[in-house]
Formats: sequence, structure tokens, C-alpha cells
Amino acid sequence: RVRVARGVRLPTRSEGGTPAIMGDIRAGVAFLEAIGFVPVAVYWSTTDPDLLDHAEFSWPGGGGLMCGSAAREPDHGYERRAGAASVYCVLPTDAAVEEVYAQALAAGGIGAVEPYDPDYGGRNGTVRDVEGNQWSFGSYAGHGAAPEA
Repeated sequence: RVRVARGVRLPTRSEGGTPAIMGDIRAGVAFLEAIGFVPVAVYWSTTDPDLLDHAEFSWPGGGGLMCGSAAREPDHGYERRAGAASVYCVLPTDAAVEEVYAQALAAGGIGAVEPYDPDYGGRNGTVRDVEGNQWSFGSYAGHGAAPEA
């Protein structure tokens, strides 16, 4: 069972509910922090110090990410394997896209799509982390939405 924080019961591994995208979770957490995510709640396994049962990260300007260690085998038909995620992170300006893209490369990310100006607006660039997860950084927040500066 996962530890409880602030009176909230989190799901156990057997119940699912925790998206898992990282095999080397300590490197993954370091990568997330390097590109600007801020840890809010982190629950390491009490039986295996190399397993992260659940973590929550906030993103500057709003939004967040939940993740954990990749499952060693499918759980109730849900396969949680490393390298399968594709995440779009909204940034307040085109300059911020360039900055976070560079931070991601400096943190070990591999350039997939250099920053460019898509037809629908804003600026967008994509890197892959060492596990193969894709991280896109863009200033386009969607119609009717705008990131907080």
C-alpha cells in the first residue's frame, strides 16, 4: 500500500491509476526537475528503494504531471512500460520554448524536432528523454486557453 499524504488515499500498484513512464526513475525525476517540473508529492516504495509508487509534479504556469516507475509486468491488462509517453508542456512565450528545449538537451534529452513555428500558431520543439518518452514544449495553449506568465 502507498503511504497517505494529507489524508488522501492513493491507489496501490494493484489498483492501477498511477501512470508509469520511466524505467530509471531517479534519472527520470532529475530530468523532470531540470526542465522545470516541481515535485509536489513523491511516494517511494517502502519495500524497494528503486521503485517510485507515485509522484506528482507541478508545471510553472499551471498543469502538472503524475508518474511512477514502470511496472515489471502488466497489471490488470494495463501495460506500464518506459518510453511510451508523449507529453506537451505549454510555456508562456516563444523564448521560453527555446530556453526549456535547451535545458532538456543539457539534461540528456535527445533532439527530436528543433523549435519551429507551426501553422496553427506559437512555437514548438520536441525532445526524447533517455527512455524514449517524447516531451514537446510549445507556446500554443490551444484555442481559448492561455498560459499564465
